[in-house]
Amino acid sequence: MSAATVDAGSGDATPAAQPVALLCPACGAINEPNARFCEECGTQLGDLIEVSGDTATEPEDIPERATSAVIPAPARRACVYCGGSIADDGYCELCGKPAQSERDHWQEAPAAWVGGVCDRGIRHEINEDAMALSAEPQAGSFAVLVVCDGVSSTPGSDVASLAAARAATALLAEGRVADTAAGLDSEQAQARWSGRMLTAGEHASAAIYEAIGELATRTNPPSCTFAAAVIDGPLVVVGSVGDSRVYWIGDEGHSRQLSTDDSWSQEMMAHGMSRQQAENAPQAHSITRWLGADSPDEKPQVVPTYPTGAGWVLVCSDGLWNYCSDARDLEELVHRIVGSVGSNPVTIASTLVDWANEQGGQDNITAALARFDSVVSTAAPAAGV
Repeated sequence: MSAATVDAGSGDATPAAQPVALLCPACGAINEPNARFCEECGTQLGDLIEVSGDTATEPEDIPERATSAVIPAPARRACVYCGGSIADDGYCELCGKPAQSERDHWQEAPAAWVGGVCDRGIRHEINEDAMALSAEPQAGSFAVLVVCDGVSSTPGSDVASLAAARAATALLAEGRVADTAAGLDSEQAQARWSGRMLTAGEHASAAIYEAIGELATRTNPPSCTFAAAVIDGPLVVVGSVGDSRVYWIGDEGHSRQLSTDDSWSQEMMAHGMSRQQAENAPQAHSITRWLGADSPDEKPQVVPTYPTGAGWVLVCSDGLWNYCSDARDLEELVHRIVGSVGSNPVTIASTLVDWANEQGGQDNITAALARFDSVVSTAAPAAGV
């Protein structure tokens, strides 16, 4: 649909300025005007080359035709690790690390008590993990943490994971506004959030379908896992599809995995195989459920719980728990990190990511944390932690 603007001086209608597409400087692909990352290669966009709507019509013509109708890009990019400038040789002038896009390594901190880091790892060429966080400023009041891990065997799963994480977080965050106005009691809140978590899985899967376009018709379309936690005062509601996980890490122990994997290894453990054997078998990371166009069941497994005491809610991809699966081992690691770097969630998450890379960084790594200090009242139905 076209639009027109009216010139105030003459009253003549003149065509409105149309959004201009962004030309990726790395691969030459044309992206939507508001895109932050290249859909083809993942390079961070933004203040880059803009291509007018009447330029290239064929991909191979883009670099040549765009030269006469572009706005020059800024001279230097910022390093995603330290903020320094990327030199012409592709390395940071300050820390010396190679240039990476924001998708390769980024962090979010919607509030002082909630934060996360998403990292490409060492072995993978692109980051197919994604996270999206939302939180109110007051510690322990309300937060949403979502982590999705793209299935690496299907190209385009990085697009799927980001779309799913953002869609689910947006839907869950909107629910807070409705509940605040309604003034729900604890039992009503538990039922409401459990239902919303199921809906979040549906919205995330629908967002994937929309984001991947014609790729949805492939035999093996882009897909991802899903792990989410909603903190609403003393209540924590967890949802999961696949093998990304949610853990409770208590300050005084009693840590445990709150989510249950949909995977071959989980099924083997249910039949008596030890965790060590199951999670080190060749089929260990074969998931039995996922989100995407060919999902057999997109409804998350939902677990509401009321943690007693203080601790951390940790949502992570298998790039982290690969190296520290058991909740007690992960508790020891988190406690050691907190004792070393303090209680800032982003700093803790960053240190967890660094630790996973030191173990080999075989996969993309995401860790998102929320500080939990609420103590359940005697009237609330305590569950499991």
